[in-house]
Amino acid sequence: MSEQMIVKPSANSLVASAKAATKGKGLPPVHLWNPPFCGDLDIRIARDGTWFYLGTPIGRPELVRLFSTILRKDDDQYFLVTPVEKVGITVEDAPFVAVDFDVAGEGRAQTLTFHTNVGDATTAGPDAPIRVIRDPDTGEPSPYVLVRSNLEALIDRKSFYRLVDLGAHHNVDGTSWFGLWSGDHFFPIIPSAELP
Repeated sequence: MSEQMIVKPSANSLVASAKAATKGKGLPPVHLWNPPFCGDLDIRIARDGTWFYLGTPIGRPELVRLFSTILRKDDDQYFLVTPVEKVGITVEDAPFVAVDFDVAGEGRAQTLTFHTNVGDATTAGPDAPIRVIRDPDTGEPSPYVLVRSNLEALIDRKSFYRLVDLGAHHNVDGTSWFGLWSGDHFFPIIPSAELP
């Protein structure tokens, strides 16, 4: 009986496997792939969305985009997954950054479509919620939007300031909240009473 051979992970093997897996249109079905875990690779995604390999920024946007299409989050860990290998990587905050957004409509009919640093677009709504975490010490908000299955984008500061201009007050479970409408869904940001 032969044992399964575990491949030692490398950026080159991932690139080759990812290119082979992403030849079709759209994102590859990483949620369907269950290859063996091959170990961790020294790839890190910084909070600002910069991808690093062996401590050096990856300067090729097309390579970052390719890697982003095979990214998966299982529980609290991030992996690059191909049909033949699965390697762990480090993500400091969220794997993507929402660097801009488009607005259509107004009020409850408003839709917010976010664009990420790796070329994804996602329209906020029940299936792509916006959430805000506030630092318990400073109260500073960190806003996120779900991009695809378990993978969020941190909404950058300039976009968040623009979003605040679109905010509205709405009653949620008996409490007035300041938040955002998108896709006929209200996303609370901060209780109205806590606004200056």
